[in-house]
Amino acid sequence: MEQTCTKQVIRWNQSESIQIEDDLVVEEPLEIRVGEQSLIVVMRTPGHDFELAAGFLFTESLIKTADDIEIIAYCQEDDIITETKEQTSDFDIRQNIVNVRLTEQLDLEEQSGWQRNFHANASCGLCGKMTIESVKHQINPLNSVYPLQQKIFYKLNDKLRTAQSVFEKTGGLHAAGLFDENGELLIIREDIGRHNAVDKVIGQALLSEMIPLEKYILMVSGRASFEIVQKALFARIPIVAAVSAASTLAVDLATEGNLTLIGFMRGQQMSVYSCPDRIIK
Repeated sequence: MEQTCTKQVIRWNQSESIQIEDDLVVEEPLEIRVGEQSLIVVMRTPGHDFELAAGFLFTESLIKTADDIEIIAYCQEDDIITETKEQTSDFDIRQNIVNVRLTEQLDLEEQSGWQRNFHANASCGLCGKMTIESVKHQINPLNSVYPLQQKIFYKLNDKLRTAQSVFEKTGGLHAAGLFDENGELLIIREDIGRHNAVDKVIGQALLSEMIPLEKYILMVSGRASFEIVQKALFARIPIVAAVSAASTLAVDLATEGNLTLIGFMRGQQMSVYSCPDRIIK
């Protein structure tokens, strides 16, 4: 599936204009079904959709381990209703519906704090949770404390930026990267939504049986928001670094969860918002 496409644009430079072809990020809806039951439609950049589905289910606490998943597959033509195909005739609907079959049937009506059949755009937060408190109550604080030298963190931004191949072409994608305790980049995913990129990273880790991620660092482009910290806590990631600032709610949740939250991670500078003991000289 294509992650970029070319469009004609008019580019202005002061009083001069020129028509050129520009690479844009592809944004398409992905419907995630569980047992043929529609769960959510997310706006995402195509690619690593199975990881996105697995990561989403995990970070929304709908599954506990990869063993809860029997199979993930794109829906077949016979599973797609006609009116849906007519509404989305500009792209291949078969590549935009993923069905997850679990080892045990999931009853969404019994899932506390969940709201069925909703839409999430690329920048949304909290996803299907009805209240912030319902999120907080599901997350236990981290108990892993291991010190890392500050020089390890100064490597992260350059490594993440260098690995952003689609961003290099378009300038329009967020990225999330999973680093080990030596600052080596293990997984990187790009998406138009930063929380989608995080779900793809965590989904890959889940399917690779790496979770819990108690000795890893998550870095994200852009800001550190509540839902990024939430997802990291579900995956038991003790350190989250972001290129930009953190929100107040993200800092509050990180503090409650004993997670080290870092913002403005650029070059050899960073701002540590919570749990600074994991960073040493």
